[in-house]
Amino acid sequence: MISHIVCFRFRPGISWDDPRSTVAELISREHPKHIPEIKAWTVGRNVADRTAAYDFALVGLFDDREAVQRYMSHPDHQRGVRAWSELSTWVVVDLDHSRDASPPLRDLARFLPGER
Repeated sequence: MISHIVCFRFRPGISWDDPRSTVAELISREHPKHIPEIKAWTVGRNVADRTAAYDFALVGLFDDREAVQRYMSHPDHQRGVRAWSELSTWVVVDLDHSRDASPPLRDLARFLPGER
């Protein structure tokens, strides 16, 4: 399993008041409707009030690296790339859970208090 993590930071002069940011957010939120390789998906606006914080993030879960590559080339993902490129820069991390001892996102709930 691969966790694909992307954090977006608005370019200077861009904020959530810009209607393009809402469009980019909606495109990202709807990727699972169009891209079958996505096994789990969460996106959201940052709520931290720190200068180091990014403005928006997404985390997707994929079966393997090949699934991530198919996602990357999918036309709906490319539409999101174009939308976010106008507004932001971003950083990406792909965590390979077959190489890392940490469980994928869907398994984390079992570590929460009261969850078994």
